[in-house]
Amino acid sequence: MMEQTQTTESEFDVRKKKLADYQQSGTNPFAYSFHRSHAIAETLDLGAACQAGEKTTHTVRISGRIKAKRGHGKAIFANITDQSGSIQLYASVNTLSSFDAFSLLDVGDIVGVEGLLFSTRRGELSVDVQSFELLTKSLHPLPEKYHGLQDKEARYRRRYVDLIANPDVMAVFKTRSDIVRNIRNLLAKQGFMEVETPVLQHIYGGASARPFITHHNELKQDLYLRIALELHLKRLIVGGFEKIFEIGRVFRNEGVSFKHNPEYTLLELYQAYADYSDMMTLTETLMHDLVVQAWGSETIDYQGQSLNFSTPFKRVSMRDAILEHAGIDIHTAETSDMLTALQGKGKEFSSHSPKGELINELYDTFVEHHLIQPTFIVDYPIETSPLAKKNRNNPAYVERFELIVNKMEIANAFSELNDPIDQAERFEAQQLAKAAGFDEAHETDDDFIEALSYGMPPTGGLGIGIDRVVMLLTNSASIRDVILFPHLKQTH
Repeated sequence: MMEQTQTTESEFDVRKKKLADYQQSGTNPFAYSFHRSHAIAETLDLGAACQAGEKTTHTVRISGRIKAKRGHGKAIFANITDQSGSIQLYASVNTLSSFDAFSLLDVGDIVGVEGLLFSTRRGELSVDVQSFELLTKSLHPLPEKYHGLQDKEARYRRRYVDLIANPDVMAVFKTRSDIVRNIRNLLAKQGFMEVETPVLQHIYGGASARPFITHHNELKQDLYLRIALELHLKRLIVGGFEKIFEIGRVFRNEGVSFKHNPEYTLLELYQAYADYSDMMTLTETLMHDLVVQAWGSETIDYQGQSLNFSTPFKRVSMRDAILEHAGIDIHTAETSDMLTALQGKGKEFSSHSPKGELINELYDTFVEHHLIQPTFIVDYPIETSPLAKKNRNNPAYVERFELIVNKMEIANAFSELNDPIDQAERFEAQQLAKAAGFDEAHETDDDFIEALSYGMPPTGGLGIGIDRVVMLLTNSASIRDVILFPHLKQTH
């Protein structure tokens, strides 16, 4: 484990005694504030021109956590870190009147210092400490640099220590923030407006997934945590908004894997008078621009795989993809053909399983792991997509695509179904599938059908999994590496 196993009882007691000593001497080891003149990154910029062995005239007030400390006779060197960076401190018995108190500081303590910028003979920019304040006493020492951070499960559980100990982890989440901000900026330039919709819902919908159930005590009714943003956003399109988006958490009661977390961040957007072809162009533009902003290139390296996001992306129909990799034509194949193919891969399904479920499993089993470069899988069978418009050239399919990158679904989009009668019939078909055992079937949402009955303009809709985009752009192997507090099984 992390700090708990690294912290013996005696270490904790020594620090706790120091804490008591500070309090008895009238020193508050948990300060209220500290007014800085500079962040550490700004301090480094301020002294960037300072040559080795040279002093500057710049006095700075900075603060941060002590990450390392070493004594050299009548001098102490320490490194402190704030969110922006790290810098070396130099304390001398000749210039710091409270040198003895400074020597009692521990690695992990948070301090504020004031001092003069200079460069050591080796050329390292440092602060010659003239005064300091203990801002927060740390009772636990930090993990050992090379031995205390091996247990990934412990790192996820105590993310606060992970962030302190691993600058690379901090950098990932700074990049995540940049990516989300860039998405908002890119959409704003396209004329989209950001909105918010309910997390607690009477009827869950907008995706094929099992929900989490909660209970409202005052209203005495069960509610669901949303599994998607779709149906409320499309109600807003009915109401007259034309280009809207939401970035929010959604919750799906499903398994955990390197690319699945029960709660995750989803971007959904809707554009009136557009279709899935327009959404394809928007997706290409958005992904291409995010890649270039993050990497300065159209090509990124992800887990040793070179991925090229130059546009246009490859397009393959689901029918052709399954035919190529499974040898089955889903347009003409019998259920028995699909069951036989899946059984050959160790997948057992009932002969009464809905056709859409079998098609999805064929795709998951035979196709997705072959898709490495950005690829649009287009034109899904109608059984798999109850919220998408029928393909204008073949009503057995719908106008839908998914963007797959390195075997992961990144985006999902439709020409949105706006015929209320057709939508009601699709919901009825979903209820039949649910009765046959497909527990991820869509619920019937009568209010949504009523909303469509007032008239929704032709609309293109798009959903993008933010966490997976961040995985790609930060070269992170697991979704847990890009979610600050991923879901973990309780150990007690």
